Amino acid sequence: MARRKVVLTGASGYLAGRMLPELRERYDLTLLDVRTVDRDGTEVPGVVAVDLLNTDRDAYREHFRDADAVIHCGFVKGDGRETFWVELDNVKMAYNVYQTSVEEGVRRVVVFSSNHAADFYEKLIWSDRMDFVTPEMLPLSDNYYGWAKSSYELLGFAFATGNVNDGKVLEVVQLRIGGPRETDLDSTSHQDLNRVHRALGAYLSVRDQTQLVTRSLETDDILDANEIPFQIFYGVSANDHNFWSIASARRVIGYAPQDNSQVKFAGRLSEILSASWSEQYG
Repeated sequence: MARRKVVLTGASGYLAGRMLPELRERYDLTLLDVRTVDRDGTEVPGVVAVDLLNTDRDAYREHFRDADAVIHCGFVKGDGRETFWVELDNVKMAYNVYQTSVEEGVRRVVVFSSNHAADFYEKLIWSDRMDFVTPEMLPLSDNYYGWAKSSYELLGFAFATGNVNDGKVLEVVQLRIGGPRETDLDSTSHQDLNRVHRALGAYLSVRDQTQLVTRSLETDDILDANEIPFQIFYGVSANDHNFWSIASARRVIGYAPQDNSQVKFAGRLSEILSASWSEQYG
């Protein structure tokens, strides 16, 4: 069986770097980014420097030609401008990726969104007015970063219907990434157990991130209840403290995360809980 041809945007970035070794083994990759070095200044082999904000899509469409899928991790960082304009560029970049994919016959785009697409609900969770968030809920955010993420989720849905491209359908999966770091619990303490809960529930390990992406890309049928090839999944591991639902990811693409933050960080968690107990009961 021929290896899938996959375009990876933001290939020099942190999130792409976590899974790049396995993706290189699994797919025939085309790596795109505005720079060819990672955050430490180390050259990332194979990266082609392109600006996906360029409205002239002919400048980079060759890289999408004959691809089976795109993994879109690219994003624009703050650069001194007002936050709205920076985040609007991220929406524009998502449009360019979607539209170029349609024009070049790419079947599916897997997009790195963020839990912040619906981060307003966290205010309700930590004030005990809500227990759980699912991908089916209306995406609500009170900041421009989250607004941009929800905007290109909804833009992706429009592309998945085919209505914006004369019936040409683009299959789209949005991944609301949680906490893809090994260090979040280190900055918490027994004095703020909600923050501890948040760090544990948001955790996403490297191997679970990679599995989530590959299954989002390779699962043949991603139709939603209305027969639109569009899905939103939360990107977290199988944590006991989860407050974002991964039930749909388990059901639709067979996501089977292997890591649990409570187990992985048991030592640090024990220290925090012991300090909390001592402060309360002496």
